[in-house]
Amino acid sequence: MLDLDKLKKCTICPHKCGTDRTKNIGRCKSTDKVKIALYSTHNFEEPCISGEKGSGTIFFSNCNLNCVFCQNYEISQQGRGKEIEIEELAEIMLKQQEKGVENINFVTPTSYSIQIKEAIIIAKENGLKIPIVYNTNGYENVETLRELEGLIDIYLPDLKYYYNSLGKEFSKVDNYFEIATNAIKEMYRQVGRPILNEKGVMQKGLMVRHLILPNNIENSKRCLKWLKENFNDKIYISLMAQYFPTYKAKEISEINRKLTPKEYEEIENYLYDLDIENGYIQELGEHEEEYVPKWEY
Repeated sequence: MLDLDKLKKCTICPHKCGTDRTKNIGRCKSTDKVKIALYSTHNFEEPCISGEKGSGTIFFSNCNLNCVFCQNYEISQQGRGKEIEIEELAEIMLKQQEKGVENINFVTPTSYSIQIKEAIIIAKENGLKIPIVYNTNGYENVETLRELEGLIDIYLPDLKYYYNSLGKEFSKVDNYFEIATNAIKEMYRQVGRPILNEKGVMQKGLMVRHLILPNNIENSKRCLKWLKENFNDKIYISLMAQYFPTYKAKEISEINRKLTPKEYEEIENYLYDLDIENGYIQELGEHEEEYVPKWEY
């Protein structure tokens, strides 16, 4: 049963805006209604997430960050999507399972974590058995994550910024690093070391993503160093080189370009110097824009 009191003075995410989301839009641009933009089979996640059969993604609309470079800005910032009931969300999970996907992958779920919890319970009561992935920007309340304990199998957070000044400039949030790292530690406490099946598909565990930003290689190095020092080989790390300027980033000279081969080589060498055992580094591509999903709603 959904506890609406938690949405009447919302403190679900670190903004703790206190908005009555049953009547108004919160800091995350969300109400008490779940809003999604797409559910589909996605084959372009990390190999241990997509596997052979693909990941059953559910893209949620709206976001508690305001990233100027968001590749999914049409849904995260402009709110494209449609509202659905919690029971319908549970049905979507079961439909995804029927397709034979490797897992259910909640993309940007933070604003709806309370509703998602209820939907998972309903879906499990009706036969949902595959792993559930919580795919988040990392700006999470530890208290909210604890509400999800036992329901999430795989946590897939970002660690975007080591320098809080970048979080403020590019995502309009305070204290990103402290908040995200505390959240990541809680995620690890819940799910522990990665467990993969015989086909190399993750069934449980934590994988942290980091997107390399142009002109900010030191930020990436610091994030990787923190992950190495705090987790060593106990988690997977995914280093992403897919950045391209979109949304408001087109107007910001510091990040109005893709990575250069020199930047990529520098961070690649640093990754190997750290001797990080488990993880992925994305190749430097040319057509990253083509991988942005086409939204249904």
